[in-house]
Amino acid sequence: MFPVDKTRRTGHLLTEKANPRTVNIDELSCSEIIDLISGEDREAFEAVSREKDSISRAAEMVFRSLERGGRVFFVGAGTSGRLGVMEAAECPPTFGTDPETVQAVMAGGRDAVWNSVEGAEDSATASVEVLRSKKLSKDDVIVGIAASSGTPFVISALEYARTVGCASMLISCSEPENAPADLVITLLVGPEVIVGSTRLKAATATKMVLNMITTTAMVLLGKTYGNLMVDLKPTSSKLLDRATRIIMEICGVGEEEAVSLFREAGGNLKVAVVMKLGGFTLEESVDLLGKSGGSLKRALGSKFRERRDS
Repeated sequence: MFPVDKTRRTGHLLTEKANPRTVNIDELSCSEIIDLISGEDREAFEAVSREKDSISRAAEMVFRSLERGGRVFFVGAGTSGRLGVMEAAECPPTFGTDPETVQAVMAGGRDAVWNSVEGAEDSATASVEVLRSKKLSKDDVIVGIAASSGTPFVISALEYARTVGCASMLISCSEPENAPADLVITLLVGPEVIVGSTRLKAATATKMVLNMITTTAMVLLGKTYGNLMVDLKPTSSKLLDRATRIIMEICGVGEEEAVSLFREAGGNLKVAVVMKLGGFTLEESVDLLGKSGGSLKRALGSKFRERRDS
C-alpha cells in the first residue's frame, strides 16, 4: 500500500468524477448496461471531433519528424501506456516501418503490458532514463499519453524532450495545468461509466486519436497507394494473401502471377508493382522508388510513363 501523495490529489479531475447517469448501473439488466455504455461511448466520438484541428497539427508534427528520419516515442502508464504499445506494435506490419521508427515507452517496462506494476506511473525518472538511452535528437517526437494529464512518468518525459529540443505533445482526457508540451490534445469525454475507469471512454477516444495521427502521417509518407497498404509486411498468411490481392488489383494480373511477382521482388509489394507495370528490373524498380521517396504513386508518375512507353 502506497502512502497518499497530497501533491497528486485527483478528485478534481473530470475522469475521476462520478457519472450521474450510471449511479444505478448495478441494478440494471445485461442489455440495459450495454445500452448505457453504448450511449456513453458517444462522448468519446464527440470529444475527438472537437479536437480535430489539434489532431491535424499532431499528425503534421509526426509526419515532418518521420520525413526527416526521426522517430516517434509513445510514453504512458497503465491503459495509456498499453495504447502506446499497441500503436507502436501495429506500425511495422501495416506500414512496413522499422521497429525503431515508432516505439513505446511503458511505465514498468514489458511486464506492465500484461500485469499492473505498482508505483510505476509515479516515477519521474524512469521514463527519462529510457529516453536518454535512446539518444533523442531534435528530429524525434515524444507523444505523452495520460488520461489524468499529470502522470509523473509522462510529464517528466515531456520535460526531458524540451531539454533535448525535440517536439512533444500530450494527449489527455483532463484539462492539463501548464503541460510541458508543444501541443496538447484534450479529450473531454466526461466521467466514466465506472468512476475512474479510464480504460473506457478515455481509452476509446485516445485510441481513435492515435489511429488518426499515425495513419495520417503514414499516408503522407506514401505508405499507401489510394487506400491500399502497399508497404505492409507479410508476417502472416492473412497479410500474404492481402499483399497478393493488392498486386492483383493494381496490376490486373491473376493470383499465380501476383505471387510470382511478389517473390521476385523479395517480398516488396511496391517493387513488384513497378516491375510489372513498367517492365523494370528489380534493381531499376528499387532505384525508381528510392528517387520517388518511396511513394508508389510518384513512381508511377510522368517519368515512369515516359520510360514505360519508350
